[in-house]
Amino acid sequence: MPYIFILVIPLIIAGIVFSIISAKKRREELSALAGRLGLSFDPGKDRRMDNNYKYLNTLRQGSNRYAYNILSGKYQGHPMQVFDYHYQTGSGKDTHHHYFSFFIMTIEISCPELTITKEHIFSKIGQALGFDDIDFESHEFSRQFCVRSKDKKFAYDVCNGKMIEYLLDNKDMNIEIERNTMALTCRRKLKAEEIEYNIKRLTRVRSLMPEYLFKN
Repeated sequence: MPYIFILVIPLIIAGIVFSIISAKKRREELSALAGRLGLSFDPGKDRRMDNNYKYLNTLRQGSNRYAYNILSGKYQGHPMQVFDYHYQTGSGKDTHHHYFSFFIMTIEISCPELTITKEHIFSKIGQALGFDDIDFESHEFSRQFCVRSKDKKFAYDVCNGKMIEYLLDNKDMNIEIERNTMALTCRRKLKAEEIEYNIKRLTRVRSLMPEYLFKN
């Protein structure tokens, strides 16, 4: 038994050191990215982010929720917040920590809730339980995405032909719109070089929303 500890302890220490070095490198990369994009960067934990956007479903999962490595400011004229996000599920030995990247853009109008997510087994179960998604003329789009909103007209306005075409070319996108917020969820913690790409994708989604929505 003592020999096992002799072997395991160095591995644990090496893992901790690697984690610290990786986190430091990530902070440096994100800080450099923020500087290049004209955004501010705060590596600290923000435990109020979920409360600030408590109407967003994605930020209400689990417990011990916090945002960190936060980039904020304006990108191409749009107020933006981008951050790593953590929450945990379970307890004791069954505790699981979840990390992902989250993108928030503040838009010019207050919108009804609209979610556009990749179709998966749980959305199909939801449909079976009566939580129907909205169907579109594009059968491929309806097959690939689950779109839900109490305001079908708004859903059809947002998911216009050009938007549908763009989303079919970007099938991994999960979008949530509510109030004056448009959010993009990435179900993993993205590499620094992937952050700018997804900022651009969220900005593109905003550009594909019809302008008449913003003139009321």
